[in-house]
Amino acid sequence: MRYALFLLLTGALALPAQEPAAKDLKMFSPLPAVMESKTNPITPEKVELGKMLYYEARLSKSQKFSCNSCHELEKFGVDNEPTSEGHKNQRGDRNSPTTYNAGGHFVQFWDGRAPSVEEQAKGPVMNPVEMAMPSEKDVIAVLNSIPEYKALFAKAFPGEKDPVTFDNYARAVGAFERKLVTPSRWDDYLKGKKDALTADEKAGFGKFVQSGCAGCHAGAYVGGAMYQKLGIAKPWPDATDPGRFKVTKKDDDKMMFKVPSLRNIAKTAPYYHSGNVKTLDEAVAKMSDYEMGKKLSPTDVKSIVTWLNTLTGQIPKDLIAPPKLPPSTPKTPKPVMSD
Repeated sequence: MRYALFLLLTGALALPAQEPAAKDLKMFSPLPAVMESKTNPITPEKVELGKMLYYEARLSKSQKFSCNSCHELEKFGVDNEPTSEGHKNQRGDRNSPTTYNAGGHFVQFWDGRAPSVEEQAKGPVMNPVEMAMPSEKDVIAVLNSIPEYKALFAKAFPGEKDPVTFDNYARAVGAFERKLVTPSRWDDYLKGKKDALTADEKAGFGKFVQSGCAGCHAGAYVGGAMYQKLGIAKPWPDATDPGRFKVTKKDDDKMMFKVPSLRNIAKTAPYYHSGNVKTLDEAVAKMSDYEMGKKLSPTDVKSIVTWLNTLTGQIPKDLIAPPKLPPSTPKTPKPVMSD
């Protein structure tokens, strides 16, 4: 008996890892294989075209920026910058969220102004700070000037009299993004593989739930399913960005933001809408302090972060390999750098 106690105290004899409570696990589910859309069915032809358009810098005014400029697929769908660089070296006022798993979120952008990834795809192209195309007509002019794109649009949208449209551009990009799913060891665990997580990771999940984090960060995407006020327990120190209020102009929406997914969170620093929180430890500590009024100990923060690392998934390397884009023609508009 004394020998067994000695082994336990010295770590030579470990107790069996305690499994998370079933009631806690019920709040979560594995990622889907793809993120389907009732209004935009995924087809191989749309995905092929959407991938090319995701990497297509000629759809920006300077022909320097593409979707992948701010949402780099090799870097878990972000650029790891507080805010992203756009046309004429301008920078946006919010951090660029990852495009991985975004197709399953209930809305897009920090303020929810787009209901889907298809609608989201239209925004940066026309934003004067980002890709800065003057109009939809200018986008279509680029695409129509390249015969290969006209053929690909016809294949992706068969039966349409004029398939090269801005809406179809967005549908193609959306179809591609709906395949950007990154399953991780957390999904393996949820599917029944009990040894997919270590004892410390399971304990970290328990601390995550116990601390109240799962109140907003649950489901398959561990977030991405609701709006929440930033600064529930006490006012957020920087209220210069009022969040969803910019869209609705309703006082109740001041400091309301879309709750981000925590999938791949360890790879998508810096954090929050402002991108001014550099480390995941600081992000976890701040969230507990300002949202729940609880100051977590460094040990508890470390434990939660240990579990959050299990949400780092597998990037679909074959899907995201940069495509060979068709060449420009004499009809292709030239880049505009200054105005």
